[in-house]
Amino acid sequence: MAPKQATLGYVKPAQTTIGRFFAQVDGTRPRAAPRQTTLSFSTKSNGPAEKKEVKEEIDAGDVSPQSDTKKRSRAKNEELNASETESETKSIKEEAEAPPSKRARRNRKRIEDDEDEVMTEASAPSPKPKKESPVRKRSRSRSRSPTSPVKPKSAKAAIGKAKASKIKKEEEEKEKDTEERSIVSSSEDEMEVLEEEEEERPEITAKARKEVQTIIASKGKDPYPDWKAGAPVPYAALCKTFSLIELTTKRLQIMEHCSLFLRQVLRLTPDDLLPTVLLMINKLAPDYAGIELGIGESLIMKAIGESTGRSLQIIKQDQKEIGDLGLVAVKSRSTQPTMFKPKPLTVRGVHQGLMSIATVSGSGAQQRKVDLIKKLLSASDQNSTGKVDITKDKGGPSEAKFLIRFLEGKLRLGLAERTVIVSLAQAVVAHEAEVKGKLPSTSDMEKGESILKQVYSELPSYDVIIPAMLEHGIMKLRDNCKLKPGVPLKPMLAKPTKAITEVLDRFEGQTFTCEYKYDGERAQIHYLAKDAPKGEAEDLKNATHLKADGVAAIFSRNSEDLSRKYPDILAKLHAWVKTDTKSFVLDCETVAWDVSEKKVLPFQQLMTRKKKDVKIEDVKVKVCVFAFDLLYLNGNPVVEKPLRERRELLTQSFVPVEGEFAFATHMDSQELEDIQTFLDESVKASCEGLMVKMLDGGESGYEPSKRSRNWLKIKKDYLSGVGDSLDLVVLGAYYGKGKRTSVYGAFLLACYNPFSDTYETVCNIGTGFSEQVLEDLHSQLSEIVIERPKPFYSHSSGTQHQPDVWFEPRYVWEVKTADLTLSPRYKAGCREGVDPSGEKGISLRFPRFIRVRDDKKAVDATSSRQVAEMYRRQESVTKNKAPAVDDDFEY
Repeated sequence: MAPKQATLGYVKPAQTTIGRFFAQVDGTRPRAAPRQTTLSFSTKSNGPAEKKEVKEEIDAGDVSPQSDTKKRSRAKNEELNASETESETKSIKEEAEAPPSKRARRNRKRIEDDEDEVMTEASAPSPKPKKESPVRKRSRSRSRSPTSPVKPKSAKAAIGKAKASKIKKEEEEKEKDTEERSIVSSSEDEMEVLEEEEEERPEITAKARKEVQTIIASKGKDPYPDWKAGAPVPYAALCKTFSLIELTTKRLQIMEHCSLFLRQVLRLTPDDLLPTVLLMINKLAPDYAGIELGIGESLIMKAIGESTGRSLQIIKQDQKEIGDLGLVAVKSRSTQPTMFKPKPLTVRGVHQGLMSIATVSGSGAQQRKVDLIKKLLSASDQNSTGKVDITKDKGGPSEAKFLIRFLEGKLRLGLAERTVIVSLAQAVVAHEAEVKGKLPSTSDMEKGESILKQVYSELPSYDVIIPAMLEHGIMKLRDNCKLKPGVPLKPMLAKPTKAITEVLDRFEGQTFTCEYKYDGERAQIHYLAKDAPKGEAEDLKNATHLKADGVAAIFSRNSEDLSRKYPDILAKLHAWVKTDTKSFVLDCETVAWDVSEKKVLPFQQLMTRKKKDVKIEDVKVKVCVFAFDLLYLNGNPVVEKPLRERRELLTQSFVPVEGEFAFATHMDSQELEDIQTFLDESVKASCEGLMVKMLDGGESGYEPSKRSRNWLKIKKDYLSGVGDSLDLVVLGAYYGKGKRTSVYGAFLLACYNPFSDTYETVCNIGTGFSEQVLEDLHSQLSEIVIERPKPFYSHSSGTQHQPDVWFEPRYVWEVKTADLTLSPRYKAGCREGVDPSGEKGISLRFPRFIRVRDDKKAVDATSSRQVAEMYRRQESVTKNKAPAVDDDFEY
């Protein structure tokens, strides 16, 4: 496995880094384990341990060298190679001890600056076996002592042949093993990490099923001993699984650990499956429930200090040295004497405790949250004995560690929700087969995974799915769990394009339609009439009751409830719903509307509205709903119907009302000239551009939560450039100069990597801001300043590139750029194979601020895979690559 980054990036001289912290007990840096070196393949000089092996091989089959003479003769040519190899072996050792927030990074090594303790990164390509060059052979021959005895040529050849045969066999076995593992490794060349908008590779899931079958057949012991059947699931059992996952980056192994533990839960305590899965995906409830912990770092440190009897100053110092509050909690707990042992934590108890913390409100809420956290911490790690070595196995399966990380909102395990879904399907299929005394077939596992994925995409609520799965079985899940009002599904998204000709190439020979792309906020309206069937009425029991008839709710693209933001829409909803329409789920865009001019207003106008508790009489910015798709109608999901049919149902079920409700303007022509004209008209109508969608056939269905090639978008700007704007997270800022002295002058932005759960820097930005915007941003961002970058920030380690202040990853900005280029200063897409050396990431050239995206969370920002795709599409169009440049602006 390639070494991965073991630093937090730049740190102050006084701060001890994770890389230095995870050293040996005496404080020395860990020594790399020796690796086998062979004369017939190696081309580099080796470290001391390896030189000894080389000498032994030479003694056995080549020459008996005089080491001093040999070192002197080869020092000139191989001194640099030796230092590089020594650093490389150190990085291999550090790989196993890297911070849990970092995933394996290929082609990286660590270099330590002893003067200022700044950790930097450099290229370190993995050595590949190849034949020894003639130049090297000649050099080696010259380095021999004239008096050294040499074996006869025939004996030498025989020994060399035998060694070569043995080495070849070992290399073949190694390559075979590497090939088998490459499916799940984070390879730059293969890029086998799952993409959020693409289906999983068949090879990965097929191999995962085979592995699970092997485990089931072997009937091996579970990592955590069985608890009493029917008893609550011990939280320690879940933490043991988390610890095993944390110690590997291989996706197949992660899936095996998850599936094995979930089967154990199903076998012993199936009633605890729901809270177990929720804790595994780092959630307390579905997104639309709006339940968030909202715990700051300072509050967590206060709770750790009070629960362990350590001062806040010591806790802060530990945090500065270790960089992981979870490990700080482990260290603090291990030195805490306990008089009375509380009951051990259970999964259900932890879930309920965290829910209590999240729902505390009113006077004194902060202190009550601290008290609840203290209660959980005091009950954690009851079975631990003595002091815990936090440098071993990254702190081990500590309950306190994972409790604190859950409170922080980042488990940092590299455990994606999709992996949990696949593991859950495999565990249920295996359990159901085990109950019948059978082994699950690969076809059953594949079918189970497909069913669960499809059901979850239409009904993203484990609260509904898991009980139904336990009662009816996974194979009958689709009959019992269907899309319904009250549970918002993740919307279908479009792929960006840069030219109309690209659209024509994609839809060649297919029927497609073009729609205006409105510049507003994506919304999903759920509605149930008063006389709707009783089964449906249960689903929107907590929704807004309409004065006219029925209940309704509005959800954002992130499944947040927007009903209190748009009460004016709900108040007028009855006017544009036909009487025979009893229930529906509508996909639409809410747009700011100029009542006098009767036209669309910019998105910025919409964002000036209050976010919550809006009173209709106080509304100044009117909105109009532009509907473009129908997902559910009168008790039946319609997502699988062709778009043409869904559009017909849409027009039959609603009545347009000027300035309040309208259908998205569309055009079905397939001609290039007509599309260009329609695009120009959309721009004149204050729209962003066009959406081009498959109109007929099996591919024209609605695909929830997927960025599909069956929907393409063409924006009015950058048609010949990048093709789309980016939504980026602001991580840091630089103090302004000149006119910007009193505010931040520039900002550090990053994209999000959902697979390693990290934010990868992509550019600095200083243009597109008015003076008023800069003042507003300064006051807004000053509230989320943190002392140091988070462990899951992937950024440059050079001292000259560090921002003056760092922020919590909370706000998302829309940014446009001229093009993308490679730069060693930024880390976006480093693991996506854009740079063969692994040194450079992707950066934006001439980025420009457009607006704040209040409708997006940090994890909804543009992903690193999307940035890499944009770069590649640009690269395929423009052969002349521009050099990597830094931003031209004053900080």
